[in-house]
Amino acid sequence: MSRFTGFRPMLWTANLDETIGFYIQTLGFELLGRNDEWHWASLRKDDVYIMIALPNKDENPDTIGFTGSFYFNVDKVDELWEDLKIKAKICYEIETFEWGMREFAVYDNNGYILQFGEPVDNIGNTE
Repeated sequence: MSRFTGFRPMLWTANLDETIGFYIQTLGFELLGRNDEWHWASLRKDDVYIMIALPNKDENPDTIGFTGSFYFNVDKVDELWEDLKIKAKICYEIETFEWGMREFAVYDNNGYILQFGEPVDNIGNTE
């Protein structure tokens, strides 16, 4: 059986520069690679990797979008909330949920929902 060794979502965008700018300037990602001929870029923050691309002719999307959300497990979720609540459009404010996660969500420049959460058990631990 095959072993999965990573997961790197490919986010479609209508504007490569604007999307790269959002992820670098707002979320602190770094640009790993870019190919303007392919209309593609690769970004990373810590252990999270994403790719950004203009849809190609074979994909033929009606609109740029995604039916779901991207969930990031983070540490210091409250600090991240304080930073992002003034930089990004809010989807929902920070809250502690009954399933044991403290989380919030924002929209990126394309309208994708980005959720950020930390287990309540981790908050306050300085391990």
